[in-house]
Amino acid sequence: MAGNGTKRRRRRLLQLSKLYTLTCSKACFKQDHSQIGTPGFSRVVYCNEPDSPESDSRNYSDNYVRTTKYTLATFLPKSLFEQFRRVANFYFLVTGVLSFTPLAPYTASSAIVPLLFVIGATMVKEGVEDWRRKKQDIEVNNRKVKVHRGDGSFDSKEWKTLSIGDIVKVEKNEFFPADLVLLSSSYEDAICYVETMNLDGETNLKVKQGLEVTSSLKEEFSFKKFEAFVKCEDPNANLYSFVGTMELKGAKFPLSPQQLLLRDSKLRNTDFIFGAVIFTGHDTKVIQNSTGPPSKRSMIEKKMDKIIYLMFFMVVSMAFIGSVIFGVTTRDDFEDGGVVKRWYLRPDSSSIFFDPKRAPVASFYHFLTAVMLYSYFIPISLYVSIEIVKVLQSIFINQDIHMYYEEADKPARARTSNLNEELGQVDTILSDKTGTLTCNSMEFIKCSVAGTAYGRGVTEVEMTMGRRKGSTLVFQGNESGGDDLEYSKEAIAEEATVKGFNFRDERVMNGNWVTEAHADVIQKFFRLLAVCHTVIPEVDEDNGKISYEAESPDEAAFVIAARELGFEFFNRTQSTISVRELDLVTGKRVERLYKVLNVLEFNSTRKRMSVIVQDEDGKLLLLCKGADNVMFERLSKNGREFEEETREHVNEYADAGLRTLILAYRELDENEYKLFNESIIEAKSSVSADRESLIEEVTEKVEKDLILLGATAVEDKLQNGVPDCIDKLAQAGIKIWVLTGDKMETAINIGFSCSLLRQDMKQIIINLETPEILLLEKTGEKDAIVKASKESVMLQIINGKAQLKYSGGNSDAFALIIDGKSLAYALDDDIKHIFLELAVGCASVICCRSSPKQKALVTRLVKSGNGKTTLAIGDGANDVGMLQEADIGIGISGVEGMQAVMSSDIAIAQFRYLERLLLVHGHWCYRRISTMICYFFYKNITFGFTLFLYEAYTTFSSTPAYNDWFLSLYNVFFSSLPVIALGVFDQDVSARFCLKFPLLYQEGVQNVLFSWKRILGWMFNGFYSAVIIFYLCKSSLQSQAFNKEGKTVGREILGGTMYTCIVWVVNLQMALAISYFTLIQHIVIWGSIIVWYFFMTVYGEIPTRISTNAYRVFVEALAPSLSYWVITLFVVVTTLMPYFIYSAIQMRFFPMYHGMIQWLRYEGQCHDPEYCDMVRQRSIRPTTVGFTARLEAKKRSVRRSEPES
Repeated sequence: MAGNGTKRRRRRLLQLSKLYTLTCSKACFKQDHSQIGTPGFSRVVYCNEPDSPESDSRNYSDNYVRTTKYTLATFLPKSLFEQFRRVANFYFLVTGVLSFTPLAPYTASSAIVPLLFVIGATMVKEGVEDWRRKKQDIEVNNRKVKVHRGDGSFDSKEWKTLSIGDIVKVEKNEFFPADLVLLSSSYEDAICYVETMNLDGETNLKVKQGLEVTSSLKEEFSFKKFEAFVKCEDPNANLYSFVGTMELKGAKFPLSPQQLLLRDSKLRNTDFIFGAVIFTGHDTKVIQNSTGPPSKRSMIEKKMDKIIYLMFFMVVSMAFIGSVIFGVTTRDDFEDGGVVKRWYLRPDSSSIFFDPKRAPVASFYHFLTAVMLYSYFIPISLYVSIEIVKVLQSIFINQDIHMYYEEADKPARARTSNLNEELGQVDTILSDKTGTLTCNSMEFIKCSVAGTAYGRGVTEVEMTMGRRKGSTLVFQGNESGGDDLEYSKEAIAEEATVKGFNFRDERVMNGNWVTEAHADVIQKFFRLLAVCHTVIPEVDEDNGKISYEAESPDEAAFVIAARELGFEFFNRTQSTISVRELDLVTGKRVERLYKVLNVLEFNSTRKRMSVIVQDEDGKLLLLCKGADNVMFERLSKNGREFEEETREHVNEYADAGLRTLILAYRELDENEYKLFNESIIEAKSSVSADRESLIEEVTEKVEKDLILLGATAVEDKLQNGVPDCIDKLAQAGIKIWVLTGDKMETAINIGFSCSLLRQDMKQIIINLETPEILLLEKTGEKDAIVKASKESVMLQIINGKAQLKYSGGNSDAFALIIDGKSLAYALDDDIKHIFLELAVGCASVICCRSSPKQKALVTRLVKSGNGKTTLAIGDGANDVGMLQEADIGIGISGVEGMQAVMSSDIAIAQFRYLERLLLVHGHWCYRRISTMICYFFYKNITFGFTLFLYEAYTTFSSTPAYNDWFLSLYNVFFSSLPVIALGVFDQDVSARFCLKFPLLYQEGVQNVLFSWKRILGWMFNGFYSAVIIFYLCKSSLQSQAFNKEGKTVGREILGGTMYTCIVWVVNLQMALAISYFTLIQHIVIWGSIIVWYFFMTVYGEIPTRISTNAYRVFVEALAPSLSYWVITLFVVVTTLMPYFIYSAIQMRFFPMYHGMIQWLRYEGQCHDPEYCDMVRQRSIRPTTVGFTARLEAKKRSVRRSEPES
């Protein structure tokens, strides 16, 4: 049995190899190879000699890869820099140093200990997060690969130990550990299949082929004496180019991208390969395309620094004003005759501080003291409180069951908590396509044959549109393909039982197609699907079932569809294809053999694929499938019978988000084929630079005069919920760009699938496929090509802007689609800003064939160009640069490794979870952090300004109004916990209403909750609260008996009363600001007030050496006095009344978005469609993409057509 299995495997390898030789070609020297040895092309590799002196002298990088922000050596200095670049921390460092001098109005420990706690807590958090990245790096670097030991045997070694020149053996489904030159494989022609999804996002397999001279190295022992010398280009970020030469056995052989295997791509459908290490570690192309992990700071945190600067300016201003007044007053302390005005300060015995004879010096010292005293204006606990809140918010994100993907057992994971509030301010999303929007599987769902539409399968787009129209589920469709929709639950309940096949139509299934009017055309249509491909069948020996291995999921879907509809492809030899099909004449199932003569492969330029076969009757048939824009023009005059109907169906399929291909054929006579075959062999054997153009010319001559059969419609299966998610994000005012490595046609199809594009949307397509550019590329004059290409891109961008301008303010929506070659020029410094203006004016932007570096550069351009928050989302290593460049990087923890997740800020399992992450958690976090920061400054101004007012009242004598420990503990015990509870638990509206009314998210996009108007409003609230508290307390207690004994108040009683009022006011202010009370918030608000009374009582019992002027103040003076309680009640109510009145008026007459939704819920109108639509009309940005916009566009189209009819 084992022997039979080995024979079958070898036979299959032979089939694959021979099939590939139909489309492959010999390596040839090109113009680029002449640059070897010049700057930029100076790398030298001694294969199989990694320890040679020549290799050691080159000092190439090792294969260790690091994605962490810190190392053990840089953690302390870099982390301290991160902390002290926050202006508040730096300010407190300065005041902490000054607190060790006699100028300090408080003890040094009370200033230094809080600072050390804040800095230490933040550094620990940073260290823990970076350690997680370190562990992921360790896992990648410690992966094993087989490496030649030098004696003809291979041992497993860790990736990080690889050196330049090592010979490695990579086995099936393993990742390549470094950039390798392919030497040989398990196939006889040294070909292998490679999946590059982590690099360019494409799911289809790439075929690579080693040099013929090394293809015989198939056994491990054959490398015992192998030596080769490689010269090639230096490390660079270009994934699609490679130039080098290999010297072996005294001869030189050209190396091209065909021989290069890139790190992080995967070996598929190939048992093993042998390769030589060319680039390692940070020299590999995938790492060259990434950027170092940045230190990201949110926009709110950056703005908070500006507020700190403002507060610092206020502190300095107040200190300066106070010191000037103090200096003047000190100078005038001695009156004529030697009478001392402020005798209680003892200026006559003062050394400096109150010496009237040295007033300027005393004034300067007072300035320094005041700067320290007024430091309470700036909340030292702000940063650490925000850190605590963000960590707790991250825990809630991690624990959200609605973002848990049960199939893969993957919850959401916030890898850093620094950017939580940024989630609520996203203006533009830049998304990868493959693996992010799609789930990498194709399904055959509809087709058009002989002008008749077949297939009742339902696409994701149709489902979402059906739900939007109010149906319980979505339509089956009708025969005419019109707009009359028949809704059926059964249509959805019936799941596709075969992977890749979601086609339902009784007219052609189960052999019923033979009764159709054009049965002969249907037979040719499905026969073409079963024959025109490069798929390899595999038969399961146990159950006899056939599975297929294809270069792309499209091809697998076509072959599966043909099989399910009665045309089963079951065997392939070196030059034949065998199909079981229904015979029209006999009505029986027969086996037919087709001899494969030529395969004309698909590429992005040709946009089609053909095979030339000979059937059993000796007929020569050219079977062709390709994109509609290249196929219709190749039809013969008598082959256009069904063209009009087919075009109509193709447009309908595209509008439903399906990928379409046109199928056509023609018969060839023997002379024509003989001439073609001789020409194609000659062209493929050419070693000249224009070899590709020669092949193209030959194929153009034969792929013409075709007869149209029909069109296929395949759904590139979107991840569940993607159209719904995109629609909600679009309603929230978020722009969505797609950056993909896929070809333009694929990207456009996905754009239709997820409703980023629609049929009535005007497409501005920028590419370099013009005849002039193509002609220049054939000549090979690089400078001329670059100049002409740049001018062409510039002209296309200017024309696109003109289209936008001419459209004016009407409802026309534009989509910008640009390919990678054009994007390279569009990102030049002198063009990029014009390109950005065009892109921002379009409803959708799709960048195709984008390299990882281009993705990062586009992200940087958007981020810096419009100054708004950008979010990038992707799942592969090709997305790492984009994720790190964006303000927020979201990694999809899918099936393609962990590279994107390792470089992301937040990881989710499915794209659809982005809706809840942004619209719910993002909005909540933004609102909480914004309100929290505003409240922090409010409460500190309320507290700090009473210090200033008391200072002014005492002629700026530098005497604080409160006890030292009252000062130190204000931000720790008496006002900090309620604001932390607000930051963690508060909700202006529930999660359900956040999702029901996406426009609520625009509060964050517009930054209305953290605008300067709102910030200054909260500050003003703090100032007038401090004024009311101080003057009411002072006036109420001044010049009258405080208790029954007739005693008047001193500093300790006035300070204690004011402090009590402040504690009550700031905590009740918090209660007024909260929208959603929980038990925890009740506990911390009322608990903070109780703790103040408890502390005052206990602290007052401590000996005076510690409690100083607070000794028994509460027990003996404040508590027994009725006036203390009456003043507290009166002052608190008076202070809070202005805010209460303002909030009531705003809520009733000028509600913000969240206020409108709160009213809607309060009045029970949340289920009233008319009222809900009225609320939605308040959106600042019209919805131009998504299925909502698609339905609105259809309504407009119907309204425009009504008068005509």
